[in-house]
Amino acid sequence: MLRVACLFGAVATVGATVGVDVSSYVSESEWECLMTPGGQGPIEFAIVRIYRSSGSVDPNGASTISAAISAGVSTVDGYIFPCVSCGDAAGQVSAAIRAMSGTGSNMLWLDIENYDWYSSASENQAFITDMVDECMSEADLSCGIYSSYYNWEDIVGLSFDYPSSKGLPLWYAHYDNNPSFSDFTAFGGWTSPTIKQYVGDATSCDASIDYNYATSLSFRNITEGPSKIMKKNTKAGTASE
Repeated sequence: MLRVACLFGAVATVGATVGVDVSSYVSESEWECLMTPGGQGPIEFAIVRIYRSSGSVDPNGASTISAAISAGVSTVDGYIFPCVSCGDAAGQVSAAIRAMSGTGSNMLWLDIENYDWYSSASENQAFITDMVDECMSEADLSCGIYSSYYNWEDIVGLSFDYPSSKGLPLWYAHYDNNPSFSDFTAFGGWTSPTIKQYVGDATSCDASIDYNYATSLSFRNITEGPSKIMKKNTKAGTASE
């Protein structure tokens, strides 16, 4: 994910929900440790890399998701860091979904950040559209987007709103050590976020993690899966285009 060194303090925001994302193996005992008070507070959700930018399934992804669920983490999602130069956006998403199958996780975040993208915004838009469509074709899966204002601007342009128009929630990155959405600036059709990644490159309980923030309301949106609701409406012919 987007990386930067950052010092951090305790979460003080009322009604805050703390979570982490990881890109390496985390054991069940380490998850149990992360759920105890200390550092940024006990975590309530986790997002695990399931597919790597090298164009292959993360061999530790499924086992890390299973370990988090076994430890009792309330909500455990996966994320895909696509290999744009590898092509076949839909195929990569499909591979990530297959890798998650049977883990108990039913939410996949599509990681859109500056790394190996085409120089053409229209080509990037087409790649992301294919990713979104493939993800939403899975009836029992919810989908979301991970990005930031400046990454979105560089890759597809701020006005590109296909994912948000399909109801996909936004997980955005801003390493300001501030567990709140007070810094959020609208882009890509999103007027409010669901998760904020506010601390990167941290270590806790012997695990390499990034810290994330959600409010009680936005966290409920994660667990209910807004893109599922949009998919149901689309199938029923009631969603506006």
